[in-house]
Amino acid sequence: MLTRKLDSITVLAEEDRTAILDLPHTVRNLPGRHDIARFGERPSQCCLVLQGWVSRYAALSEGGRQILSFYVAGDMPDLQSLHLHRMDHNLATLTACTIAFIPHDALHRVLRRHPDLANALWRDTLIDGAHYRERITSLGRRQALGRVAHLFCELYLRQRAVGLTNGLSFSLAPKQAELADALGLTSVHLNRVLRTLRARKLVTLSGGVLTIEDWDALVAVAEFDPTFLHQGNNAPAVRETAETV
Repeated sequence: MLTRKLDSITVLAEEDRTAILDLPHTVRNLPGRHDIARFGERPSQCCLVLQGWVSRYAALSEGGRQILSFYVAGDMPDLQSLHLHRMDHNLATLTACTIAFIPHDALHRVLRRHPDLANALWRDTLIDGAHYRERITSLGRRQALGRVAHLFCELYLRQRAVGLTNGLSFSLAPKQAELADALGLTSVHLNRVLRTLRARKLVTLSGGVLTIEDWDALVAVAEFDPTFLHQGNNAPAVRETAETV
């Protein structure tokens, strides 16, 4: 899954692909809503999502929570722990997950021997930062309807890049309360927005599967530009997406 993810944002040489596949790792199956790493901890390994959904979140003393990011198969949500040795946030599963844990020492050794692979992972980290800039814009300036539509467009293209979509349908694992915590909305307000999107025949949501009924219209509502995803040659232009899947 990691090589497939990196293929969507860069070009991997065969020796780098082999180096990834040869990395020592431990695979664990974790239940949903389980903390992988907590604020203040000092991890000695990075995690790679093989299956399921993971979230990064900040918790406040009065019990409030801000979900900062969602991660799907192929993502390494704590790659920064290679160089930032103390966790400044929490990382948790949203669903039952299969996670590969890769020791920091092994990653450091491989990246020293494969500078192009190091550059690819550095690019992936920079793109993660681009996601944050876009999310700040959404939280600060987009109205609720555009905020939700933008997140749906982003999650669709990110899952499409690693082969997790079916046409214009994809798994949307976060519950409404978790989506609300990511979007700075109350659950009641989010529910109203979802009803509006359905009424306009832009999306349908059933059984944890979201289907985009009108891609171009959803893009227009979201003012969505996929540049921040930096998916390179493997991502179609926005207006071509609905026609090419």
